Amino acid sequence: MMDLKMHNRPIKVVIADDNKNVLESVQMVLKDYPAINLIATFNSGMECVYTIELLKPDVVLMDIDMPDMSGIEVVKLIRKQFPGLPVLMLTGFEDDDKVFNSICAGANGYILKTTTMESLIHQIQEVYEGGAPMTPVIARKVLNAFANLQRPQSLREDYNLSNREKEVLELLVKGKSYKMISSQLNISYETVHTHIRRIYKKLHVNSVSEAVSKTIIQKILGQL
Repeated sequence: MMDLKMHNRPIKVVIADDNKNVLESVQMVLKDYPAINLIATFNSGMECVYTIELLKPDVVLMDIDMPDMSGIEVVKLIRKQFPGLPVLMLTGFEDDDKVFNSICAGANGYILKTTTMESLIHQIQEVYEGGAPMTPVIARKVLNAFANLQRPQSLREDYNLSNREKEVLELLVKGKSYKMISSQLNISYETVHTHIRRIYKKLHVNSVSEAVSKTIIQKILGQL
């Protein structure tokens, strides 16, 4: 069993997928990891949305292809009602327009259904800690889309980012993970996490994708 970083309490997770086998396999695996608590499973995206306020999960796993409403539409509802709640999309295809559209709709990242359970657990923890699990292919596609959006120079705001926060933000924009930022800037993982929390607060965002898109659209770091 992999060694998970323990938080003050287990990470509460809910999963929505209309595939019974997926739900059962995830449920079976996660029960062996005390750092993660699978508190509910759903075969309907809307049912999941309706119970979020009651269950108060830390992370939502959402199948892209749901029968009642697409996972992308469900993400839009979640982002509108619960802006800070991390959502990871479950998909069978990596380089897919649905993955790209789900990220643009507000998903924090995605997980391939063919991934190992250890990778699934790692990515749940990563998104809970503020990361954005996605491959460079999708990350670059998202960045290119946002880069095509223009904002007048006169509307650029000063968010009072420190020099170190700007360094961290620039690496986030380039698609670097928390661990890669830690190594490149020669600072601890916890310090990276602290800087990113402060960046979120100053930019008034709740996720890496929001921070990156706002940075590019408003040219907060100038022309990258």
